Amino acid sequence: MPHRQASIEIGLNAVIVSVSGGIPQVVQVRDTDNVFPDSLPFGPFDPIHHRTFEIGLRSWVENQTALNLGYVEQLYTFGDRGRHRVSGDEGPHVVSVGYLALTRQTADSDDTLAKHNSAWRSWYDYFPWEDWRTGRPTVLDQEILPALNAWAENPPTEGEIPKPLSRIERICLAFGTGTTSWDEERALERYELLYEAGLLLEAQRDGRPAALARASLPFLGAPMRFDHRRVLATAISRLRGKLKYRPVIFELMPETFTLTELQTSVEAISGRHLHKQNFRRLVENADLVEPTGATSTATGGRPAALFRFRHQLLSERPAPGLRLGGR
Repeated sequence: MPHRQASIEIGLNAVIVSVSGGIPQVVQVRDTDNVFPDSLPFGPFDPIHHRTFEIGLRSWVENQTALNLGYVEQLYTFGDRGRHRVSGDEGPHVVSVGYLALTRQTADSDDTLAKHNSAWRSWYDYFPWEDWRTGRPTVLDQEILPALNAWAENPPTEGEIPKPLSRIERICLAFGTGTTSWDEERALERYELLYEAGLLLEAQRDGRPAALARASLPFLGAPMRFDHRRVLATAISRLRGKLKYRPVIFELMPETFTLTELQTSVEAISGRHLHKQNFRRLVENADLVEPTGATSTATGGRPAALFRFRHQLLSERPAPGLRLGGR
């Protein structure tokens, strides 16, 4: 029998992030028939019209969303077999190049997004266990850790790829149990453990044995189509790490802002509550901002000084960022 050649398509997935009202939001695409869950924006790579992946990404994102992307970086190439699951797995194999893109919401972006069945949505709707701003999420102790610990007691399934650490050791590292502490940058590791343990609807949909063996699944955030929640988790981990050594937070801020607005945005992305005076000391010591001389009365209280990002910092030192301390 002749060997059948699989056809391959290259697509571009965009995790488009903004902060609005103290909420980290991403652009999600809705299914107009309400049959499938949310997906990330996706567009094909057209090598005839676009010389690079990034040029192609910026082109279709700006056409479909009315958003002018600022910082853009490539995340990863997602190409596992079956990631765009179709009947019999006979359709073209879609390899997606994932991108993290930062932007600011515009006055007309909501209307333009709606025309493409898209909207802004909090990323904590998909990852509720990642938001520690008001304390430890109850879902961790009520649902996640008991289920993971029960899974860890079971022997590895047939065909499972051996890992250098045991299941319980991986849980401790990812979720900050035992002698370890919570590390906000491990968002991807946490998602992949939950998927491997069969606790997510995506795992059940993909036919993972651990998920199919369960009588029911806990509700652990809104699912997404294909492997898009994994792509989003990859972006969250990357951006949280990036905050500490690159001034990417200012791509999400208006040209001028108060220090309270800056702190709220950093907390939104990191999922952490930060002590006000410590944060201001951190910003001052890092020399990241400069006063504009103007004030804002938007909150209705005492006028607050307005600041702007000090752009010359980029030429003064190679890694300016907010080195947030441990939890």
